[in-house]
Amino acid sequence: MSNELITRENNERVKGFFLSLERLSAAMEKLFTSKKPTLNGDSFYTDEELSVKLKLSRRSLQDYRNEGRIPYIKLGGKILYRSSDIEKLLEDGYRDKFR
Repeated sequence: MSNELITRENNERVKGFFLSLERLSAAMEKLFTSKKPTLNGDSFYTDEELSVKLKLSRRSLQDYRNEGRIPYIKLGGKILYRSSDIEKLLEDGYRDKFR
C-alpha cells in the first residue's frame, strides 16, 4: 500500500468532488438570496414578479385589478399580490380536460 497524499490537485475523483461541492454551495447561495421573507406564512409577489410567473403583461394585471378579477394589496403606492390568493385563483379557474 502506498503512503501517497491524496489532494485535489493529484486525484480526479477528489477534484470532481470539490467541484460538485462548490456548485452545490453556489446553488444554495442563489436559493437563499432569492427566498423572500413571509408575513404570517404567506409570501407576496410584486407586479413584475407576477407578470413573469403568469406570463402576462403588467398591463393585463392592471386590467384584472380594475375589473376586480384579481385580489391585491396597495401598500404605499406599491401593488402586492398574496401568493395564496393567486394559487386559489388559479385553482378555481382550472378546468379538467374536455374528453
